[in-house]
Amino acid sequence: MPPVSTRLAVPADVHALGSLFNAYRQFYQQPDDLALATAFIGERVAKRESVILVAEDPAGVLLGFTQIYPSLCSVLAARIGVLYDLFVQPQARTRGVGRALLQAAAAYGKAKGMQRLDLTTARTNAKAQSLYESLQWQRDDIFLAYNLDLRG
Repeated sequence: MPPVSTRLAVPADVHALGSLFNAYRQFYQQPDDLALATAFIGERVAKRESVILVAEDPAGVLLGFTQIYPSLCSVLAARIGVLYDLFVQPQARTRGVGRALLQAAAAYGKAKGMQRLDLTTARTNAKAQSLYESLQWQRDDIFLAYNLDLRG
């Protein structure tokens, strides 16, 4: 297995990231829309509204990404990060790509003074849950998450 490296995404990654983000959205039953995915990711990069870490092989091919939105926690009175997206290309799974991205995210958060990273995942995504727990992420059994759809 070739080694995997992680780094911060740069504007030149937007096209490849758009493709990965489109596949990520499809994983969550969203329609295939490469233009929308690329525009969304491009805007996050251009406006620096999120932190995107990518994993790549030695040839520079992107294998996966994670996206962190810097936020605040009122209870902690501290900076936190919301790790909203984590995606690894299907052919690169089981190669340690997701683990490398999560470790890079934790290192980034610590370096930026974040007190915590939060994430949510589908209840049925057992493989991801196993990975998170192997890296000491703690499942929240106290709080429930709610959403309010404001689109209509």
